[in-house]
Amino acid sequence: MAQEVNNGYRHILPIQIRFNDVDKFGHVNNTVYFQFYDTAKTEYFATVCEDVDWERVAIVVAKIEADFVSQIKAGDHIAARTRTMKIGNKSFHLEQDIIDVDTLEVKCRCASVMVLYDLEHHQTMPFPDAWRQAIRQYDGLE
Repeated sequence: MAQEVNNGYRHILPIQIRFNDVDKFGHVNNTVYFQFYDTAKTEYFATVCEDVDWERVAIVVAKIEADFVSQIKAGDHIAARTRTMKIGNKSFHLEQDIIDVDTLEVKCRCASVMVLYDLEHHQTMPFPDAWRQAIRQYDGLE
């Protein structure tokens, strides 16, 4: 998929729809979308911020909103797109969506505020400069 088609998203992760993701109506249950977004967030950080020590640092959801645009059915080919829109002192704003890779139709949009959490000291933590720089460069933030 070309960059222009992806509306500025660089991180695009194909998602496999599992048998248990689909409800008796033949479409993906709305709660499963958040699992798709979590999978994409994990891969996004593994790609962009390679030195994350997950034994000491957690990235937790402070706020999340989803707009369900169109159903995802069992046979659809989908991908999750992820990008950072804003970086604060201890938090950052992610924008994600799920698209049909065949038609490029947006199936769902998600906006979340994520907070960095120090697992050793049990408190929020400042955003590391190396991560800030890596994300800004990757997503083209000023």
